[in-house]
Amino acid sequence: MSTTLETDICILGGGIAGLWLNARLRQQGFSTLLLETATLGGGQSIKSQGIIHGGTKYALHGKLTTAAEAIAAMPGRWRDCLEGNGELDLTPVRLLSPFHYLWSPGGLVSNMAGFFASKALRGRVDAVKGEALPAVFQSPRFKGKVYRLAELVLDVPSVIERLTELAGHSLVAAEPISIERDDNNQIACVRSGDLTIKAQRYVLTSGEGNQALQADWGVEQPAMQRRPLQMVLVKGPQLPGLYAHCLGSSPKPRLTVTTHPTADGQWCWYLGGELAEQGVDLPAAELIARARKELGELLPWVDLDDSQWATLKVNRAEPAQSGLVRPDSAYVQGVHNALVCWPTKLALSPHLSDLVLEQLQQAGVTPRTAQPVHALPQPTAATPIWDTCF
Repeated sequence: MSTTLETDICILGGGIAGLWLNARLRQQGFSTLLLETATLGGGQSIKSQGIIHGGTKYALHGKLTTAAEAIAAMPGRWRDCLEGNGELDLTPVRLLSPFHYLWSPGGLVSNMAGFFASKALRGRVDAVKGEALPAVFQSPRFKGKVYRLAELVLDVPSVIERLTELAGHSLVAAEPISIERDDNNQIACVRSGDLTIKAQRYVLTSGEGNQALQADWGVEQPAMQRRPLQMVLVKGPQLPGLYAHCLGSSPKPRLTVTTHPTADGQWCWYLGGELAEQGVDLPAAELIARARKELGELLPWVDLDDSQWATLKVNRAEPAQSGLVRPDSAYVQGVHNALVCWPTKLALSPHLSDLVLEQLQQAGVTPRTAQPVHALPQPTAATPIWDTCF
């Protein structure tokens, strides 16, 4: 039996950006329906390391970039939400680490020390030593320097779970979505199987899936780019907690490590940084061998003998940039009666919602439809990758 539902805003895509936006819109009195054809957070969100960046890693060549400035406010906003004082109540979300760290294995950091101590980074970067060091760096064999960043690391599955709770009955497990347009190329409605949804505005937050939705709609712009990675996962029962960038000789972190609890009671190191960027086209076994060598050089006192290893390919979907460079901030582009969005970073999801709310306000879109009542199935949350890759 066919069903037609009307709502103020229809969101296509249930990653963290779409779920965050959904919660903010509901808070502002809008009726919403969010359609997800797979699992909630199952695209880029569940593959994220969970670092709420403040931009310090974009300043590793000794000056603050546009990207560093755009993202600087994000840790504070997320922290406020975790403490129950922010725009969304994220108090149930699991905090994996209240800080992220930056370490240098040897003398590399000497020329950066003055910059890290400068007024530009005051309050964002602090040198730590002795008992203030994370336990993994308290080995007598560690000879480098460690800096504490005013950034935090979250358990992404618990973020997805909490944002799902804030969604009420606005989430719909959709079949493949088709977009119908009118004579003016506006979206007339969205169809999913026997379901038809009509809305004042449609918001595309499907990450890599935006491209197919735009193709179905017949809209080429804004164009999308993919920047691929091949991440490495290491699982073991005794892995110490490590949440840190390793400083290398380039402006990008040599290695970025986060630590995640697995369903079988072990711990997983999730490795990104230059290792994942430069290893994107390597066979998994070759990249794992490279990762073993890196960790053996950087943290030789950590026993990895009984660990399990895996790799995971990830596409970072973003608005197209000249030269395939990283975009500086969240992106929202109005197209007819829709908004096409890419957060570009997990940390920027709150900023993306700001941009959407601004554009709705500028267009005079206000709450006008009651929240639709339906008995449609809800999508389920994605399974953590550290529980599926091994």
